[in-house]
Amino acid sequence: MRSSAPSDYWAVLGLEPGADLPSLKRAFRAQARRFHPDLNGNDPSAEESFKLVNEAYAVLSDPRRRAAWERGEGSGTAVPTDPFASGFPRFETYLEALFGQRQRSRSTPFDDGASGVDATSSEPFEEEPFAEDGFDAHSGRGDADGSADPVSDWGGPGGSVTPSPAPPPPVQASTDAESTVVLSPEQALHGERVELELPDGTAVEVWTPAMAGDGWRLRLEGVAPGGGDHFLQLRVRTEEGLRIDGLRVQYSLDLTPAEAALGCVVVVPTLRGPVKLTVPPCSSSGRLLRLRGRGMERGDQRGDQLVEVRIVLPDQLADAEESLYGRLQELADQAAEEPAQEASQESGGR
Repeated sequence: MRSSAPSDYWAVLGLEPGADLPSLKRAFRAQARRFHPDLNGNDPSAEESFKLVNEAYAVLSDPRRRAAWERGEGSGTAVPTDPFASGFPRFETYLEALFGQRQRSRSTPFDDGASGVDATSSEPFEEEPFAEDGFDAHSGRGDADGSADPVSDWGGPGGSVTPSPAPPPPVQASTDAESTVVLSPEQALHGERVELELPDGTAVEVWTPAMAGDGWRLRLEGVAPGGGDHFLQLRVRTEEGLRIDGLRVQYSLDLTPAEAALGCVVVVPTLRGPVKLTVPPCSSSGRLLRLRGRGMERGDQRGDQLVEVRIVLPDQLADAEESLYGRLQELADQAAEEPAQEASQESGGR
């Protein structure tokens, strides 16, 4: 049994009453894609919605049937009983016959920049513009004014309906995933062959790029559930806390406020053993101190080691420490007020 006629075919297609034919075709194409049963295996109401969309377009695109419907005479010329009773055509075939569309896909090499991982990507579905003078070029049918009846094209007298295949399995949402890959400094420097098994059991083999660094993310396109990407996050660190990034080595140096303010001499690790480092007075957090030639080596190239100053405080202050910090704050406030007082005195003396 065909779906009952709705009170407003314009609303079915999401249009304002009186929309022109190109707008009508665009709206029908969008709604047909939205409700086609092949693309909505988990929605039991999709079939009825799809039938209503076809019915609405069939009436509104035919001047005679549209006029009859606007006079309250139903949908005009009778439509055959449920043209989709024996199944729905494939969505691509359905659109091809109506609008002359072709689905095109191509594989293109993908370069993720730092990752160096090759993969393939599919070009998004593209729609060719359909002829505004009807569907004659593709379906062999269509009125002289460019209108056509999608229902009768598929199930009218003399027509036939291609049975649809079994409903597709539920579509799994695309989600990205991530794994951590631990490398030694030498492996990161020269590149390493990595084999790992993804959560869904997929085995992956990939070469990491030479001179990779800690925190780099390599993308494996389309291998995650639902067609998402899987990212490999590289971890390249030593037990002493050195972080490798190409030829450069990075190290975070924690200092107390007093050490950073007054300056100090500390011992820091390097790839070739500990060295003494002089921290200048008044070193703020984020200041970088360079140890030349203490980085990674590759041929005649040698990197540096950068030491980043980080000022840290204890979780709690003793009473004496709190008093001293209070006195320091008072001195800082006084130092900030003195320039303002001097400026005021100079202004008054003129």
